[in-house]
Amino acid sequence: MHTLDVLLQQVVNGLALGMMYALLALGFTMVYGIIELINFAHFSVFMTGTFVGLMVLNLMGVTAVSASLQGPALVGTLIVLFLATMVATGVLGVLIERICLRPVRHVSGTAPMITTIGVAFILINIMLLTWGPQAQRFPQLLPNWRWGVGGAEISFKQIVLFVVGLLLMLALWHLVQRTTLGKAMRATAQDADAARMMGIDVDRVVVVTFFLGSALAGAGSLFFGLYYGFTGYYIGYTTGLRAFTSAVLGGIGSIPGAVLGGLLIGLTQSLGGQFLGVKWTDVIIFSILIIVMVLRPNGLLGTRTPQKA
Repeated sequence: MHTLDVLLQQVVNGLALGMMYALLALGFTMVYGIIELINFAHFSVFMTGTFVGLMVLNLMGVTAVSASLQGPALVGTLIVLFLATMVATGVLGVLIERICLRPVRHVSGTAPMITTIGVAFILINIMLLTWGPQAQRFPQLLPNWRWGVGGAEISFKQIVLFVVGLLLMLALWHLVQRTTLGKAMRATAQDADAARMMGIDVDRVVVVTFFLGSALAGAGSLFFGLYYGFTGYYIGYTTGLRAFTSAVLGGIGSIPGAVLGGLLIGLTQSLGGQFLGVKWTDVIIFSILIIVMVLRPNGLLGTRTPQKA
């Protein structure tokens, strides 16, 4: 294959991966934007979502040895799978906020962040004890259709993931920019005390933010399962760390920044793995992050905000 064809192929692969990182990064950036908390439990909500998706598919009779689906059966299965998984992970995010984080929300220092790390390890060990240490095969319900694009190939799986990811991001953008709830979220992010004095139920906004961020992590977890074909209790750390890097790279607190950061990390992983070797992927990703942080501490699309009184 010609070098330009290889480059094009890796760009296609990188954009598909980038959509997964972008969805996961949106959860980080939404929570940070509202309550200025880095939620490390988000790693494990993502991991848990893959197992929820696996259970949903098994309940629908789709197992690792089932043939891929087509037509209305495929569309119906995907709709049920995404809805059930996103609702389950969204509820999990709400429970984490209500039970573990709300009591320490006003505690100064690192206590809330340490709490999220504790929640992450609890979820990891629950999945480990429930499913065991071995990787679980994820059903390949999408047909292996491929089409030529120049000298490269684009698969049906990549198209589905890219379209679903794009639709979810557009829905989130509409919610944040065009609805009353979105206005309340933006007001709370700017100044929670002022928003409360204006009659906004800040606690409700925080709960909704956790639900939406965790639901997007659930969608991202299905991207992982459908793309790589497996899951395990250990997948949250590496994938979540790259997604967190995406949020920081794009400018944590910025929704467009999270999307841009996710796509850049996806492209970096794909192109770096192809031309320099997979073992260098994380070196490249985190080197870029450090360079951007040194030259632009607020990220590519982040803005410096004044300190609240």
